[in-house]
Amino acid sequence: MPLKLPFRARRESYPADLWTQCPGCGQMLFNKHLDRDLRVCAACGHHFRIVARMRLAQLLDPGSFSERDEGLSPVDSLSFVDARSYADRLEAARTATGLRDAAVWGFGAIAGRRLAICVLDFGFMGGSMGSVVGEKVCRAAEGALAERVPLVIVSSSGGARMQEGTLALMQLVTTLGALERLRAAGVPYVSVLADPTTGGVFASFAVVGDVNLAEPNALIGFAGARVSAGTIAEELPPGFQRAEFLLDHGFVDRIVPRAALRDELAAILAYLEPVDSGPSAGNGREADRG
Repeated sequence: MPLKLPFRARRESYPADLWTQCPGCGQMLFNKHLDRDLRVCAACGHHFRIVARMRLAQLLDPGSFSERDEGLSPVDSLSFVDARSYADRLEAARTATGLRDAAVWGFGAIAGRRLAICVLDFGFMGGSMGSVVGEKVCRAAEGALAERVPLVIVSSSGGARMQEGTLALMQLVTTLGALERLRAAGVPYVSVLADPTTGGVFASFAVVGDVNLAEPNALIGFAGARVSAGTIAEELPPGFQRAEFLLDHGFVDRIVPRAALRDELAAILAYLEPVDSGPSAGNGREADRG
């Protein structure tokens, strides 16, 4: 007679390196399948946040990416300390992500079309924008202008980096200045807003693209919902600051699922050919910096 084994109850926990629980539907997702699906839940469509390197691999032609300014690192000019020193937070973020700061930029190609691209990584201090992130966004815009190729920026950020104070806030006007020179020269800029795109990044370069795309249900806005509700002393409508709400109110042009984003960008860039307006007149960065 075969031995009957006792019934084993459903596991209460799963190895972190094998499974991930979807915050959208609660299902346990096998990580290999989740990676295969571009970190999108196959059951409910929840878009997980992804690291910059994965984003670049997803969007660009294989082997086409050439990174620029990889070694740029922020400086702790204020000797800032809260619960931990800024220097300690930077070191922890570098260890966790393998990046020097929250932005990666360079040149690559989508469907054979050369472009400049800058991607923010939320895993590095919440993708916050300090002096280095602002500098990389500007250099990406200047590179696009110099080569007259389109610019794509993928944002995922909590906003300006408080540990750099005014130096971080200065990046709002500096990045906008670089993008305005790009616009004046007729070079296309496409902005992709991933979850979350908030604070100073939202208030500067993230929503001034010739075309603004968003991933489904991405959190997009300046101040948090509780702050906004308190400021206007009113209850906010359902879905406030989500991509779908912004689409309905004209702040983004289209919501594109991650699996379709590469093809969408290829079609847009093919349509938005740069306008040949002759040689550009200097980069004007000195004026931005006062």
